[in-house]
Amino acid sequence: MDATVQVRDATREDIAFLVECNAAMARETERRDLDRALLAAGVAALFDAPARGFYLVATRGQAALGCLMVTREWSDWRNGDWWWLQSVHVRPDARRTGVFRALHAEVERRARAAQRVVGLRLYVERDNARAQATYAALGMHEAVYRVYERGFGEAADP
Repeated sequence: MDATVQVRDATREDIAFLVECNAAMARETERRDLDRALLAAGVAALFDAPARGFYLVATRGQAALGCLMVTREWSDWRNGDWWWLQSVHVRPDARRTGVFRALHAEVERRARAAQRVVGLRLYVERDNARAQATYAALGMHEAVYRVYERGFGEAADP
């Protein structure tokens, strides 16, 4: 088996895998069981409107190991887009094997090649020291902002 992690654009054929990854991430990070139909519709909606962003999938051989979604946030201060890494998930049995590193490297490569991308951002749980160390090792640092939110409908906190 080839040990090299490959990263590719996700396709509609990956929707089931992306839904599973997102559901697993929600269980791990927020102990939430997401409505699978709503989640599948949300994943599919990104393919319907590519201006919103894109998914990448990391594979080794034929096995899908992890994924992430990139969305864009316009910065008037910088006259460019921040790319947000979201919905990051690596299968537990593939963690610490370079999967996220490969995904991150591909996002950074694309961001640097794109017009008007000013940087990369992501959310991380306050208590997830392992993830924070991984992001720091890749050259990311903690921002000066805290995130506040108020969800509506399905997005409201239980």
